[in-house]
Amino acid sequence: MSGNTSDLRTTADVTVIDETDTRSDLRLAPDGAGHTDRLDEEMAGLLQAVAPAASDTPLTSLSGGPTGPGALTPPLRTVLNALAEGAERRGGPLPAGSPEELAADVARVFAEAEGDGALHKLTDVLSYGSADPADPSCAAHLHCPPLAVAVAADLAVSALNPSQDSWDQAPAATALETLLLQELAQLVGYDPDEAAGVLTSGGTESNLMGLMLARDRVIGQESGRQVELTGVPGTGRRARIFTSEAAHFSVQRSAALLGLGEDAVVPVPVDDQLRMKPDALAAALRDCVRRGELPLAVVATAGTTDTGAIDPLRTCASLAAEYGAWLHVDAAYGGGALLSDQLAPLMAGVALADSVSLDWHKLGWQPVAAGIFLVKRAETYASLARRAVYLNPQDDEEAGYPSLLGLSLRTTRRTDAFKIAVTLRTLGRDGLGRLVDACHALARSGAEAVRAHPSLELHADPVLTAFLFRYLPESPRDTDPERVDRINAGLRRRLLREGRAVVGRTELPGEGPGRVRLKLTLLNPHTTPADVERLLDAVVAAGRAEEEL
Repeated sequence: MSGNTSDLRTTADVTVIDETDTRSDLRLAPDGAGHTDRLDEEMAGLLQAVAPAASDTPLTSLSGGPTGPGALTPPLRTVLNALAEGAERRGGPLPAGSPEELAADVARVFAEAEGDGALHKLTDVLSYGSADPADPSCAAHLHCPPLAVAVAADLAVSALNPSQDSWDQAPAATALETLLLQELAQLVGYDPDEAAGVLTSGGTESNLMGLMLARDRVIGQESGRQVELTGVPGTGRRARIFTSEAAHFSVQRSAALLGLGEDAVVPVPVDDQLRMKPDALAAALRDCVRRGELPLAVVATAGTTDTGAIDPLRTCASLAAEYGAWLHVDAAYGGGALLSDQLAPLMAGVALADSVSLDWHKLGWQPVAAGIFLVKRAETYASLARRAVYLNPQDDEEAGYPSLLGLSLRTTRRTDAFKIAVTLRTLGRDGLGRLVDACHALARSGAEAVRAHPSLELHADPVLTAFLFRYLPESPRDTDPERVDRINAGLRRRLLREGRAVVGRTELPGEGPGRVRLKLTLLNPHTTPADVERLLDAVVAAGRAEEEL
């Protein structure tokens, strides 16, 4: 890879988010809260001008070629109208009712939809039956509201349908993904001339790739074998992976898929902020060697799912190097901090990692999927190299036709780099950083509101854009930890059932009752502190209703 710091462009006309002047500049994909006649008049006029009449567009029309845009226009208008109608009918962050009721509604529409009316009917029920992350009261998960410009870019990819497994299926997209990965490697702190990477489906795939390369390299050096060819040796030192108790479950899943077994993962204790304890990691590595086992990898988390906690990356890197282990940093969430001058220092040490996971469908406002996997040194990618004569024959590569096939676990692969590239060029790092900062400020404001509320208890101040808390029952009879857990779990389901809010639910590490917590993950930069306070009021009202049961 190659590149320079000037490639990470900033956009001077992106301004700080407030209620007056940025909602048109940094626009999220519409949540559909308005009527269909609120669609942008200029766009509607453009669609009308270029569109053939619906009856002139065969249902078998294709989206590509010179006639593709004209063929797309009528169904696109149908989709936009149905999105707005479904969202208006929903009237909130998700539809009220039970899962069974919604499933019956979907089944009915699915059975009735046919012919040229199917697109409208099914889009309407999808919109109505969605949990809309653009609604301020939808704040449970790392499930961002995508930017409208990113969605529009994704439409271009869908229309052209390039596949990244060979140059002759994606000529421009192959070059664009390579250029984008150079910039993202530089953002992490890697030398873009030495790094390598690929777009993935998300953190789970990226973590699997990091641990696969760790397995092949560390066990390969230990055994003198090509592990990707001969498999994990049945003899020799047993490999161990070290990660925090608060790390993502995909670490255990990856260990199972790689033939190491979930038991190969050693959970390292965390502090009260859910960060890996350095002394505990050092002790675990030391004990591993004393038992005659092989330290394969340390997986440090930069942004845990529940609290956004960031492990001590420099210490993790030092200990991994001391014991000859691979360091993978799962920065699927926390990687968004690299976009912010204010929060980027939290990621100090990430450039020391052998591999990194990033997810721009979290703190990057992209439609799913927008995962990125990067390695510091391209040569560590060797075990993934693959030659398929119908996709990347050697003579083609020698003639100058590049191939990305050996960079991914997948063959057919969508051009997910395009929407990220468009967003980065449209807003620049500075513009995206302002969105990150707005969500961080919103989380801090929300945490203060929890701290000030007599019926709520804050777990810890937010590191990024999420925080944990719980409802405290008013009645003395409801102070039993099991009862408190049941009330908090129940109030969340009540909010879902009433269609009022989507609030997260998790449990603190440890054993026994009293560990259930609620979670707000604030990824909508247009949400206001007043919106969050209204959401917290709804939580309290639901908690009091649960107490009465």
